[in-house]
Parts: sequence; C-alpha cells; structure tokens
Amino acid sequence: MNYGSTAFLLLVLAVAVLFAIVAAVIAFGLARWEGVAIPAALSRSAVAFAAALTLCLAVLAAVGR
Repeated sequence: MNYGSTAFLLLVLAVAVLFAIVAAVIAFGLARWEGVAIPAALSRSAVAFAAALTLCLAVLAAVGR
C-alpha cells in the first residue's frame, strides 16, 4: 500500500476530522447536561473540536516522518 497517495492522505484526514467532530458533540452534550446555556456549550464544543483536530494532526505529522 502506498501511504503517500492522495487518496490515503484524504482518508486519514477525514478520519481525523470525524474524530474531532465526535469529541465536539460529546463536549456539547456534557456541557448541556451540566446546565450551561447553548452559546457557552457551543464555545466549549468548538474548543474541543480544535484541540482534538490539532492533536490528531500533530500525531499524524509525527508518525508520517
């Protein structure tokens, strides 16, 4: 398998984005369960999305070397 192919890289990127979306949805749900208002819960989910995607891409960049 060619790990440098464009299709494989796009697949890995899509999996990283989906993982970040799942983390954001979980963060939103936990914030709403805690009783936080919707704008604050969206803010928490945005932070969780950004953190998860950054972590995924950092790990992928380190593994890709």
